[in-house]
Amino acid sequence: MKAGRGVALVEQDYLRRVLLREREGSGGIAPSLIEQTARFCLDHGYHVVVEGILGSQLYAPSLRGLLAAHCGPRFCFYLDVTFAETVRRHATRPQSAEFTPDDMRAWYQPRDLLGVDGERIIPEHSTLDETVDYIATLTGLTPTASSG
Repeated sequence: MKAGRGVALVEQDYLRRVLLREREGSGGIAPSLIEQTARFCLDHGYHVVVEGILGSQLYAPSLRGLLAAHCGPRFCFYLDVTFAETVRRHATRPQSAEFTPDDMRAWYQPRDLLGVDGERIIPEHSTLDETVDYIATLTGLTPTASSG
């Protein structure tokens, strides 16, 4: 992550899959853990990035509650990517062997927006650098060369 110190990255994959070893589905505690982790970091003065495939069916109540409760600036970004592009990008990740495109097809929800005021959509054609610049401009956070 390019934001550096003072920004906490709350990764859905890490909390759900690694820490909890929880499968995606109703009845899980990952949405609550993500919300509590983000709140804890915010309460201690961090900027927080909650990142992941956060399907609205499971995560919307926690994310909406988190956004509503925070008194400071709030931003919500949705990366709008087709299934074909999702598969292509997944193939470039170190975790690419952990699940297949067929697995992903069952999870993929096109335009699964949170539906909150100010939610911003990042289009598929936006490059990584363009996306980082866009988010940095809107949020006022300055990317750094190193996360150290």
